[in-house]
Amino acid sequence: MNHLFLKALEGESVERPPVWIMRQAGRYLPDFMKLKAKYDFFTRCQTPELATEITVMPIDQIGTDAAILFSDILVVPQAMGLLFEMKPGQGPYLANPVRSAAHVSAVPVPDVESELSYVMDAIRMTKKALNDRVPLIGFAGSPWTIFCYSVQGQGSRNFDIAKSFAYTEAEAAHVLLQKITDTTIAYLKAKVRNGVDAVQLFDSWGGVLSPADWEVYSGHYMRQIVAALKDDAPVIVFAKGCGHSLTEMSDWGAKALGLDWTITPEEARLKAGNAITLQGNFDPVRLMSSPQLIQRMVKEMIDAFGKDRYIVNLGHGILPNIPVPHVQAFVEAVKSYTPQA
Repeated sequence: MNHLFLKALEGESVERPPVWIMRQAGRYLPDFMKLKAKYDFFTRCQTPELATEITVMPIDQIGTDAAILFSDILVVPQAMGLLFEMKPGQGPYLANPVRSAAHVSAVPVPDVESELSYVMDAIRMTKKALNDRVPLIGFAGSPWTIFCYSVQGQGSRNFDIAKSFAYTEAEAAHVLLQKITDTTIAYLKAKVRNGVDAVQLFDSWGGVLSPADWEVYSGHYMRQIVAALKDDAPVIVFAKGCGHSLTEMSDWGAKALGLDWTITPEEARLKAGNAITLQGNFDPVRLMSSPQLIQRMVKEMIDAFGKDRYIVNLGHGILPNIPVPHVQAFVEAVKSYTPQA
């Protein structure tokens, strides 16, 4: 197996840093678009053969050093009885969002092995298809991020309804956050048992909270997940817009911290310390630049982070309109990297 990714997570010295891309499975790949035209979003997630095909695509076509299972963070609330739909052009939609303490108490903590058996089937099938070429990453949304969608009922720029519920119905909010946390721990442990080599937590909407509220409503719950998983598999924590709390996060026991593009490598290293791997943080829209400029900027980025204890990635998910040759240039720049003399 190409062990670069796992070596970087463990802090071992490497010839070059590994590279993978958030949301690398799908979106911008023409072969994915063909499947998208045939099958709706959750059919793709819930059909192990399709999830496997999509997961392996970027390994064959882009050549990243790790695969990430094609799935969605919203399969967790779906297993909890919150039946999200994916509306074309709009994104996630929940017809009956959680807006009361009574609704919170009715939300179950499910048996994830049975409710999400299709994910476990996809992991086993994908591991077989990858044939030990690269490690496989499993993932989940942070409890706060799942809470945001479950209360707001759809995507939002500021998640005002979700935040209002958290602040005015704090007791019920914390009950729901704990239920999501317990479900997520069981889900990620099941993923590891079924074969994923590492897990990543996506706190996509942590950045809508103040640093103090982030600790109460997001950090507190992610810390529980890291504590429960860290002896089972390496954990990466990616909290977008939360550079303010890198120092706190570095003490949780995660192997790596993901970074968005709003922080410099120097500042990130200063806050996180030298005992943890950093991952990121190329601006996803920068992949619209010319391949030549992308390659130069990637080299500068690696020089700034240093080749060890570093995983090259974007600062958030890849966008659907990125030309494939630009993604290949990004990956190739990492693979051909040689440290400054």
